[in-house]
Amino acid sequence: MNHSLDIRQISRREFLKLSGASLLSLLAFSRSSFAFAESSLEQDSPPSMGRITTNNVPMYNQASLEGNITRTLWQDLVLPITKITVGAGEPTHNQVWYEINGEGFVHSGSVQPVDIKLNEPVISVPKKGLLAEVTVPYTDATWNPLFKKMVAYRLYYSTTHWILDVIRGSHGETWYEVLEDFYQFRYYVNASHLRVIPAEETGTLSPHVPESEKRIEVRLKEQIVIAYEGDAQVQMLRCSGGMKYYNRYLTPTGTFYTDYKRPSRHMVDGNKASANSYDLPGVPWVSFIDEFGISFHGTYWHNDFGRPRSHGCINLPPAGAKWVYRWTLPNVPYEEQTMYKRGGTLVEIS
Repeated sequence: MNHSLDIRQISRREFLKLSGASLLSLLAFSRSSFAFAESSLEQDSPPSMGRITTNNVPMYNQASLEGNITRTLWQDLVLPITKITVGAGEPTHNQVWYEINGEGFVHSGSVQPVDIKLNEPVISVPKKGLLAEVTVPYTDATWNPLFKKMVAYRLYYSTTHWILDVIRGSHGETWYEVLEDFYQFRYYVNASHLRVIPAEETGTLSPHVPESEKRIEVRLKEQIVIAYEGDAQVQMLRCSGGMKYYNRYLTPTGTFYTDYKRPSRHMVDGNKASANSYDLPGVPWVSFIDEFGISFHGTYWHNDFGRPRSHGCINLPPAGAKWVYRWTLPNVPYEEQTMYKRGGTLVEIS
């Protein structure tokens, strides 16, 4: 029996119209039907589902590239993660594999861990707006709630967005008016798919530590980020720095500071003709380190940390990027979309 959840198919049947009870039942079913095996990995909360992040992702009969391909998976297919394991051999930078739906194994680099969590909409929105995150595998933002098929963007799990207003649809459903912050457009998102982030989740971590005692090292050879308070290491994260593409996109080396930060950013490469162009709404927890846009930020379009694959930025898992955003200075006030202030936290890249 195939218990897969194909959000692509649900979307075509107007996924946004599904009731909260239906989605909660689906989530409960997926969790009760599949037990997570013990793993040597340290997991605070093992993911219940995985979203395929790109097309033509192979599923193997074992956790190894040496196995036989049993199935090809496509972008935005969402399936239960039934086991987390460590494979052998290549790729050596990331040997974590997911058993998907009990059918076979997929390398974790092409699977975004996701969940389905529905939210009670807020009643009103303050003048400066509210910061929120997507808590379903994805949701299609529409230009107009009356014409739901007029999709503006697909917004993915863990992305962050600014809510500007709350409105009622023609059938009593609740929508958030959301800011697209690059072009300054506005579109509408099913309110139950966004969780308003409370102020206490954005405050500075380790506020008692003097500014001069905080620093970050980025070691590009190892693709890791290490945070220090004085001489004590307090955090280490795997990252993906810039890839070498015709001598472009390399992460710069040297000394930098996190002077400019914002909790959400629509990142766009204006050269649409380029094969390496990108259009990424809602990139979460952005800590810029130079005037060219190089930053630490959360990443939802891959889960393959440990090797270079960015356009120069320092890709991190969303939770890791949020930690860096909160721990570094300056602090961004909860009601503000950006903060620029000289004297940010020291970052040394080598």
